[in-house]
This record gives sequence, structure tokens and C-alpha cells, in this order.
Amino acid sequence: MAFDQQALSQYKEKLLIMASHAEGMVTRAVRAHIDRDEALAGQALETDETIDQFEIQIDRIALGLLAQQPGEFDLRQITCGMKIARDLERVGDEATTIARRAIKLMALPPLSTPLDIAEMTFLANAMLKDALDAFVSGNTVLARGVIPRDKRVDEMNKTYQDNLTELMEASSENIRRCRHLTVICKCLERIADHAKNIAEDAVLLHEAKDIRHAGAANG
Repeated sequence: MAFDQQALSQYKEKLLIMASHAEGMVTRAVRAHIDRDEALAGQALETDETIDQFEIQIDRIALGLLAQQPGEFDLRQITCGMKIARDLERVGDEATTIARRAIKLMALPPLSTPLDIAEMTFLANAMLKDALDAFVSGNTVLARGVIPRDKRVDEMNKTYQDNLTELMEASSENIRRCRHLTVICKCLERIADHAKNIAEDAVLLHEAKDIRHAGAANG
């Protein structure tokens, strides 16, 4: 039986559509928080079901393709695609948490903080987009460039967590709002982690090299 390249193309197309939904969901969830827009938060929450359904469809196509005994490169495309779909589903979960925390914050008075949530979101989403572009195009230079950018998001998260701790220590009235904000920042940090995972999968696909934990192995 000839390998179904058309089904493989459909598989990759669904991955890209799923990624677009995930990126949009993150953007809407954070924008809902910044603008205190409950309707927008609701739109973000509704997208989670769509992302879950894409993961199910992608897994179903992948299992059918695996049964056709694909060649080495196609096999990597299928298995890396399944891993990427799982990371995108988790991005959706993080965006869901951001939207829910945003709604809780809307019920409380605004809190003045030094946090730049929009910038952190931009960095994480840009990592996600570049990682997916690298996966599709085979540009492993782009993929490898995504990985060190995760450290910047980690640094921002640590700084923001420290800022929020100081605000909680300054006044007990800040605690509830700061706790919601600490979760939002942590979610964005995890989204960047998922983008890093996707970039590593892009390198695995196109170079047949597993570069996970490369730093630890060389340390």
C-alpha cells in the first residue's frame, strides 16, 4: 500500500490551524485581562473545546498514517506532530487558566503593578509562531533561535513573582489580586516552555537530532 501523502498534508494543515487557534486564544485571554473585558475572556474559554477537538482529529489521522509503515522522515513528521499537538493542547489549557483568572480579577478593584503582561505575552506567542514556522519550513536555524528566548520569559516571570510578593507583603488587601496575577504570569512562562518544546521537535524532525537537555549533557 502506497503511503498517503495527501493525508500527511492534511495532518500538517490541521496542526497549523490548531496552532493558530492556540495563539489567538492566548492573545484574547491576556487582552481580556488587560482590558477587563469579560466577553472576550468568554470567547477565549470557548476556543479551548475547538483546540481539544483538533488534538483528537490529529491523533486519529496520525494513527492511520502510522499503520501505513511510513519511511523514516515521514515517521518523524507524524510522531513529532503528535507531540506538538499535545503541547498546543496544553497551551490552550494555560490560556483557559489565564481567562478564568482574568474574570476573577474583573470582580476586584484594579491593582497598579509594574508588570508588563502584554510584553510577556508577545514574547511567548512569538516563540510559538517561530517554532511552528520552523517545523513546517525546515528552518532549524530559526528553531534553534527560539530555545534561548525561553530564558528571557523565565527571567520576566521570576521578576514579576518577586514584584507580586512585595505587593502582598506591603498590604494584605493586595493578596487576592496578586495571587491571580502570579498564576497568569506562570501560565505565560509555561506557554513559552511549550514553544521551546515545539522548537526542539522541529530540530528533531529536520536534523534527526534530539537536543533536549543538551545544556545539561554538556555541563
